[in-house]
Amino acid sequence: MGVWIDTDMGFDDIAAVLVVLHAAEKIDGVSLVFGNTPIDQVKRNAASAALSFGWDFPIHEGRALPVLGRLETAERILGEAGMPTAGLTLPQADALPPSDAFAALSAWLEQEGPKRILALGPLTNLAALCLARPDLAARIADLTWMGGGVTSGNHTASAEFNAFADPEALAIVLAHGLPLRMVDLDLCRKVFAYPDDVAPIRSAGGANAALIADLLAGYISIGTSRGRPGMAIYDPSAAVAFVNAGAISFRSARIDVELGGSLTRGRTVVETRASHAIFNAEYAVDAHVETTRAQILGALMKEAQK
Repeated sequence: MGVWIDTDMGFDDIAAVLVVLHAAEKIDGVSLVFGNTPIDQVKRNAASAALSFGWDFPIHEGRALPVLGRLETAERILGEAGMPTAGLTLPQADALPPSDAFAALSAWLEQEGPKRILALGPLTNLAALCLARPDLAARIADLTWMGGGVTSGNHTASAEFNAFADPEALAIVLAHGLPLRMVDLDLCRKVFAYPDDVAPIRSAGGANAALIADLLAGYISIGTSRGRPGMAIYDPSAAVAFVNAGAISFRSARIDVELGGSLTRGRTVVETRASHAIFNAEYAVDAHVETTRAQILGALMKEAQK
């Protein structure tokens, strides 16, 4: 059984892909979406990652703009490439061959078998599918998404970035009843990468050991430069939830997203009381932190040893 990944392809997205691959999951396809950076840079990142790590699954260009509103990226935090580094950067690669994510995702969903999707950015590609092909969207058995925040945001005080970048897309996905499992900020902030995690990867001996170590160090510096001991590992934690049912536990809830207000747009509202709402999704409530960390760092180590 294969899976699909929808991503805005920064470093933690790359790490999430590696978690899925090293869990022996077959990736049938990847769709790209704006987010960490505009879509053109996301495409360059994906092409370079595919070249560096020998990925042979198809990668397709998805949405460049949100359903409504202006383009929002995380370049303010992640830099123009969407991927800070302590040294080495991904090598330049030939452009990806033209391929439309909507058509590719639709064709994949038309095939027989369970359909599981790991989404790591704004949900714009999935919203487009819901609106244009609700019959195919209904075939998705599991949509695990890194996004939202039960208690607070990061891009704004109220909103997590992936939700803020396209809240209408999240609202569309929820309205169409897709089986959403939300791995939010609160869960991911339990799982950290620390500066001491870099040296073992750097000394792993493989062709990409130094590259992975420098990208990991650059990612960790986002947190340490702000006085934290390390950096929360966002997308890879969602990947662990996707491939390892025992590592992260979920709870049913009613999830909605705020679409208006200068201070509240993109906020995810999570109601856990069955007496107050009809549940429409699940959210991650707890993680076995050491198991989750070990699976993420283990995937990076295995790749660094190749």
